Amino acid sequence: MAIRAPYRSLRGLSAVAALLAIGAVGCSDVSDAVDGAKDGAKKVARQRSVFSLDLGDCYNPNGKAEGTAYAVEIVPCDEAHEGQVVGEFAIDEGKEYPGDDEVATIADNRCPVEAQKYAPDSWALPKGVDLYYYTPTKESWATGDRAVSCTYTAEKGTFKGSLDTVKSLKPEQVAYLEGSNAVYEALWANQPEKETVEDDLAGYKAQAKAVAAALDTHVKGLGDIEGTEVGKLRATLTKAAGNWKKAANAADADAFYIAYDPAFTDIDPNKSVAARKELGLATTVPADEAEVWAG
Repeated sequence: MAIRAPYRSLRGLSAVAALLAIGAVGCSDVSDAVDGAKDGAKKVARQRSVFSLDLGDCYNPNGKAEGTAYAVEIVPCDEAHEGQVVGEFAIDEGKEYPGDDEVATIADNRCPVEAQKYAPDSWALPKGVDLYYYTPTKESWATGDRAVSCTYTAEKGTFKGSLDTVKSLKPEQVAYLEGSNAVYEALWANQPEKETVEDDLAGYKAQAKAVAAALDTHVKGLGDIEGTEVGKLRATLTKAAGNWKKAANAADADAFYIAYDPAFTDIDPNKSVAARKELGLATTVPADEAEVWAG
């Protein structure tokens, strides 16, 4: 994803200088022109190749947020910006370009994991920010490009501040988030392609097994965290893990559905709000997650 970067001609700056010299326009017009020229010059000076993006960089795309990019504007994170690099990795897929779809699949799978290392709490993200990524193209691959830059980018508008929150989190907050993130990662990363259990019972059972394992780990981690609400959540998730295991071992689709319904209900993000508040974490369920459990 990226943008075909426009360039700014230096002749625009020369024209402003000429206006200043001959007084061809009013003072306010000149002032506006100078300010515009300064802003333009600053943007030009901040242009960096998309290949040089580093973890933590805050930036503005040159145009729309999706497409083919050659350069972006790197800005201080305390200034308004559209995106920040929150993860990076290299694709190791041999000498031949694996294709656009395969590259996208790799990024889809890896970027959520990498982003969580940098900004573990997706509930604390600015409103309207979503996960995107810059990936190699067939042409850049031929030059040795294998890098994927995972970014949180505002779909509309901008945001301020760095999303690097992991360093400010307490150990118990990190433990909770790691466990919780793993549960939902297991749920979505193992989503069967078929829409119904009847069409892919084995696939849905495999998903249930992965979620149950992640829940077991999460519940164990919560056992080391003090708090009344955390204790209540631990009990709820213990029950959920049991039902996910029943789903994983279901003999047929009917048995799967019977276990799945309470299993899915008990990992509703809304059930974790009180525990999150007790831990000092964000408590507003992201809209996309709330929509899923709203039915």
